[in-house]
Amino acid sequence: MMMDDDMENGSLGPFQDRLRTFPNMRSKPYVPLIFRVLMGINVRVLFVLFLLGIGVIFYIGASTSPIIVFVFSVCIITFVFAMYLSKWVLAKDEGPPEMAQISDAIRDGAEGFFRTQYGTISKMACLLALVIFSIYLFRRTTPQQESSGIGRATSAYITVAAFLLGALCSGVAGYVGMWVSVRANVRVSSAARRSAREALQVAVRAGGFSAIVVVGMAVIGIAILYSTFYVWLGVDSPGSMKVTDCRFQLSFLCETQIIEFVTLIMGFVMIEAKSIVSGNLVMNYNIYLGVILDTGEALNRVGGVPLLLVGYGFGASFVALFAQLGGGIFTKAADVGADLVGKVEQGIPEDDPRNPAVIADLVGDNVGDCAARGADLFESIAAEIISAMILGGTMAQRCKIEDPSGFILFPLVVHSFDLVVSSVGILSIRSTRDSSVKVPIEDPMAILQKGYSVTIVLAVLTFGASTRWLLYTEQAPSAWLNFALCGLVGIITAYVFVWITKYYTDYKYEPVRTLALASSTGHGTNIIAGVSLGLESTALPVLVISTSIVSAYWLGQTSGLVDETGNPTGGLFGTAVATMGMLSTAAYVLTMDMFGPIADNAGGIVEMSQQPESVREITDVLDAVGNTTKATTKGFAIGSAALASFLLFSAYMDEVAAFANEPFKQVDIAIPEVFIGGLLGSMLIFLFSAWACSAVGRTAQEVVNEVRRQFIERPGIMEYKEKPDYGRCVAIVASASLREMIKPGALAIISPLVLGFLFRILGYYTGHPLLGAKVVASMLMFATVSGILMALFLNTAGGAWDNAKKFIETGALGGKGSDTHKAAVTGDTVGDPFKDTAGPSIHVLIKMLATITLVMAPIFL
Repeated sequence: MMMDDDMENGSLGPFQDRLRTFPNMRSKPYVPLIFRVLMGINVRVLFVLFLLGIGVIFYIGASTSPIIVFVFSVCIITFVFAMYLSKWVLAKDEGPPEMAQISDAIRDGAEGFFRTQYGTISKMACLLALVIFSIYLFRRTTPQQESSGIGRATSAYITVAAFLLGALCSGVAGYVGMWVSVRANVRVSSAARRSAREALQVAVRAGGFSAIVVVGMAVIGIAILYSTFYVWLGVDSPGSMKVTDCRFQLSFLCETQIIEFVTLIMGFVMIEAKSIVSGNLVMNYNIYLGVILDTGEALNRVGGVPLLLVGYGFGASFVALFAQLGGGIFTKAADVGADLVGKVEQGIPEDDPRNPAVIADLVGDNVGDCAARGADLFESIAAEIISAMILGGTMAQRCKIEDPSGFILFPLVVHSFDLVVSSVGILSIRSTRDSSVKVPIEDPMAILQKGYSVTIVLAVLTFGASTRWLLYTEQAPSAWLNFALCGLVGIITAYVFVWITKYYTDYKYEPVRTLALASSTGHGTNIIAGVSLGLESTALPVLVISTSIVSAYWLGQTSGLVDETGNPTGGLFGTAVATMGMLSTAAYVLTMDMFGPIADNAGGIVEMSQQPESVREITDVLDAVGNTTKATTKGFAIGSAALASFLLFSAYMDEVAAFANEPFKQVDIAIPEVFIGGLLGSMLIFLFSAWACSAVGRTAQEVVNEVRRQFIERPGIMEYKEKPDYGRCVAIVASASLREMIKPGALAIISPLVLGFLFRILGYYTGHPLLGAKVVASMLMFATVSGILMALFLNTAGGAWDNAKKFIETGALGGKGSDTHKAAVTGDTVGDPFKDTAGPSIHVLIKMLATITLVMAPIFL
């Protein structure tokens, strides 16, 4: 990443003459291999292949269920809408040449780091896949698996294939998030020269493109795989899904032979062929669809959960965790380094072109916020869809519901409507008809909130219609209404979470203004006020989560659905429906999240290209709102992670019971070893957070030293006579962040395995065969509770510190350059690793702990 030689030796003339010329980070732009292949194919051939693919998709959908056809139709229509959004955004001008050059430098740096980072992650994923395969080859099997003839190799293939598929999809989601942000930033900057409303619209539509693609990919991916296997395996008649016993026979005339098993694994389905020795080989095909999880008595919900959710969910979580860690370390190390030397020591504005770390900071916004958040939300939605399909299918089988297709496919329909209502919300944000007419700057948060309100209202209506359509059953005619209320609980929870986070992080409200006022008495009081605000902000969300879980569980239990013995069975599914309700506006929430880093980048481009102050004022307002929307999305993600973790913990206890062949309904923390497991689980969250923050600190120190060195060795930088070496800072941050992300990531993966295995050995010698599983369960519970609180604290405190600084920069309490401002910059610097590295990584960590314990449960027994 070296700059041109003639730029380095100064042959291009003094810096003030070349003030608006910026170097590319690489001589040749990076284009992923798949796109290079597609670009080499004739356009007509591509079009024919596309039509063929659409035809095949609709054929298998029609052969499966009308519900699947509906899901496919909605996804394809919204993908077309996403293409319209991208075309609309890319049609906007990039502004003057100096803006385009800065944007190119950011794009090259972001794509270069993305390629290196995901190359490292893919190697680690392959290595972990080998470890999982080896463990599964030697693990014990459940009695259900033994009775149906499932071998160890079969389970190994299924889990590894699902893991790799989830990892791949999560990586693609991350790339989509970054692809749009590095192209939209300069267009938002250019639009800000005309009007604030147009700049807001460009940023929202760019974020909307990424959000719709990520959510749509999660929905249509699962739907395609489900329907493909349904048709291919001939499961039941078209339009029906009575998959309680999927057994049939095929006879082949052949010599006497023995075939132990034949397996076909696509991450979602396992075909196990059990042979019989005879002249005519008769092969009994036992079909297990992970999303259905029931083949009579052969495979119940317990055995099915790991086949799909664990492998696919673990793969997505694995990539999301390392993407969040690596990207978060990159963006915040560059940000902290740039702020400490630039703002505090040199007294230059944020994103000033004289700051050598400014390009690295802007690159970090894309790889840390956009790419990582895309992978993160993909993982959340995919895991939630799969777990809800599992619980729906299981509950329908327990209640002997004749046609369980509605309960199984309900999550896909909910998220299909999510795409529709979020698209309407995105379109509701429009620019003024005549951009030449100057109007006062409106509050962007109020405009975004109106769009969110539109989305919420439509989500309530479509959720109610979906429950009546799919969850109505003659056995309990009013059950659909209870589940509709569960969904309403989830939607209200999402709205309240967004409001609470906005209250604690938006400078229009008292908490952030009180924090800004604390900055007027010094750096120490700023830190004290920020920490206390973050601690206080955990109370309301926890009360909301607790109320949501109890309400949804109670509504599910009283739905009228009972099993053969008359016991209510809808409680856990009610909680799953509430989680679906919370995520029923996920596409719009992700749009608001993507809006943040795009607006931040736009402000940097405006500052570096030295646009008029009026343009910078517009991007500053958008940037401050972007900080709030990013904080609300993190709160939203924590809430959904808490609900999902409750479901995953139940799945872990069920799986342990299946492997041990004895009940495992509760965990007694009065047992000393189990209590120790809980302590270690809480400690894991704190240690992980500490390592993530210290990684930012160490990398930031390298950046600070480099920026100081350049200011000392190139004194002409401050007078615009010499060009800073931006590429050097990008290279330092990139290599350090890749190195630093390994340690906390490895801690998260290795800790539960070591803990469970050690206590398993201890239990073996002390006569407690389930001790290892109980200790891991305790660790999982305590880590989830501690993680939710820690993430809420870190995310909210960091967002509040950032917006307190933004509030002062509007001219309040002395404005930019004052002692109050310098104290606020210190708080912002402390909050950076809180809100953009450790905080967002924790809720991914929570779900990854749950999925890795499911994957590795056999080694704890």
